[in-house]
Amino acid sequence: MRLSEPAAGTWIPRTCFKHGPPGRVGVELELVVRSAREPERPTDGPEYDQWRAAAVGLPAKGQITIEPGGQLELSSPPADDLMSCLRATAADLAELRRLAADHGLELVGLGMDQRDVRRRVRREPRYAAMETYLDRWGPAGRTMMRRTASVQVNLEAADDPADNAERRWDLLSTIGPALVAAFANSPGRSGRWHGWASARMAVWLTLDPGRTAEPRAWPGETVEQAWTRWCLDAPLMLARRPDGDWSAPPGVTFRDWIDCGTFAVPGRDGPTVDDLAYHLTTLFPPVRARGHLEVRYIDAQPGDWWRVPVAVLWALCTDGDAAQAAVDACQGQRGRWRDAARCGMQDAALARAATQVLELALDALARSSRGRPAAPAVHAYLEHWTRRGRSPGDDLRSGRAAPPVPMTVLEDLPC
Repeated sequence: MRLSEPAAGTWIPRTCFKHGPPGRVGVELELVVRSAREPERPTDGPEYDQWRAAAVGLPAKGQITIEPGGQLELSSPPADDLMSCLRATAADLAELRRLAADHGLELVGLGMDQRDVRRRVRREPRYAAMETYLDRWGPAGRTMMRRTASVQVNLEAADDPADNAERRWDLLSTIGPALVAAFANSPGRSGRWHGWASARMAVWLTLDPGRTAEPRAWPGETVEQAWTRWCLDAPLMLARRPDGDWSAPPGVTFRDWIDCGTFAVPGRDGPTVDDLAYHLTTLFPPVRARGHLEVRYIDAQPGDWWRVPVAVLWALCTDGDAAQAAVDACQGQRGRWRDAARCGMQDAALARAATQVLELALDALARSSRGRPAAPAVHAYLEHWTRRGRSPGDDLRSGRAAPPVPMTVLEDLPC
């Protein structure tokens, strides 16, 4: 059935801001796949069906997808608490690392693959249309699709009416630039991205701001209203068609498609609810509402340090006092995405805010019986990087290996 604008305006907030248990958490780990012996050499790795076969036997039932450049993404099931999420993800990751090793490969936590990956391994119409669309912004689109990797943390939008969703959205958006700096792990190796602390974030900031920038509420708007308006006004990246050509006309928004139907998108009738749901999967702001809140701004982390951003965000979202203090600490840094990507922890104001945020999260974990086992990892991260004005990318740039996560954190987790 063809979708109307009022129906879309009702469906988006109801679907994107569901209320659930506040402590539930999940994580999506994107990892670079490379040869263990010759890490500089391009490699295809196991075929997609081999990874999918491995996923069937994953102990915690995580899901695997392959990104356009061959990056592997492991998505955990939603967990009821932090430690359940960390244990499940660690178990599945250990199994995938074993599979990779069997093929002479390694899975690397790196915000941007330092190789120049030239081939797109995903051939589906979605990725062809994405590539065509993003080519309008120069080489950044293909770089994003083929070379970048992140830690995406999924948190419930709220556990009661909209007030809670408003506060969580504000928290995750306000602390974002400080956390981009704290977890920067993609120093550009050459070319236009050289010298950025988070070249991955720089790539995203170069792309279409109508789908990658932080949505901001107009005066008097709730977060649900602002998100709905932003989604409808976002440019249409693609429109599914049976002939396999999913490209969309330049300049057409989803709202235009609703209003004008086939006159806006030749070869397609007006959109359905399924088309709207698919459109939302092509929007990539720093925080994305998709039934839960998906934090997208953190670089992939070395080794097992991916646990730290998960623990930090979970702690702040489940401790109201810590959340408010973090917002206060970062209020002057909100919106400084480009500064965070460029300078990272070399920016004094961002470094102070990042240190305060991680210290607040550490204190919140120490107060929580459910989160306390993760506190040593956050403390170690603070000591090795944050309090020294550094991030993992600084070690990468200087050729130093990241230290291991403290064993006290690993006692109850698979190695």
